Amino acid sequence: MTNLSGKVAIITGAASGQGAAEARQFAALGAFVIISDVNPAGQGVADEIGANKALFVLHDVSSSEAWDTLVGTCIERFGRIDILINNAAIVTEQRVHEITDEIFDRTVAINLRGPFLGMRSVIPHMRATGGGSIVNIASLAATRGIARLLPYCASKWGLRGMTKAAALDLARDGIRVNCVLPGVIETPILNDVSPETRAALATATPLGFNGQPDDVAGMVVFLCTDKARFITGAEISVDGGLAAT
Repeated sequence: MTNLSGKVAIITGAASGQGAAEARQFAALGAFVIISDVNPAGQGVADEIGANKALFVLHDVSSSEAWDTLVGTCIERFGRIDILINNAAIVTEQRVHEITDEIFDRTVAINLRGPFLGMRSVIPHMRATGGGSIVNIASLAATRGIARLLPYCASKWGLRGMTKAAALDLARDGIRVNCVLPGVIETPILNDVSPETRAALATATPLGFNGQPDDVAGMVVFLCTDKARFITGAEISVDGGLAAT
């Protein structure tokens, strides 16, 4: 895959799971990665990658002030931002009548407002260097209704629409905006799921197994290379065929 040496990538939610896998793959191709997360464990991912390739920043994606600080730190240290991966998200399970204002607002703040704030923050700096790539991580839940996941579904459906609108707004600036829709991926989110349920999820997937974080990360990295230079506004499923069912 195309070498990314000299590129600077911000990856939110990169302390574990898909975000951490993305950080490792970007760094392996030569990019410098900013690991953003509210979880201090992100420092361990940065240490694993190495100080010459990664920097951890404790960061709340729902705060515009926090985005200003993160982007300011990035520009001060590296002078550029080439890639933004909006990966951070939360999910809780309740039926509609059990959802509180706090649960709904917090889910939307992180899953939808966060990516908006991130895009708005990096656009001037991408324009200054002639373009860039933004990848928003949605979900299979952005294509259908799923019981007990109303706020999550709403936020991910919104992220799909926001991706397409931003892609059109930014195309002539050389900034590509795409959306990846993972299916069932073996991340820490599944830690509390029983082995029986995990096996059932794998059985329900046409390919017959659950995905790994690297499966998603590989597609994300591809979308940020020159190999994908003619791809923007796209929605790409990485779900073992679930979207086809």
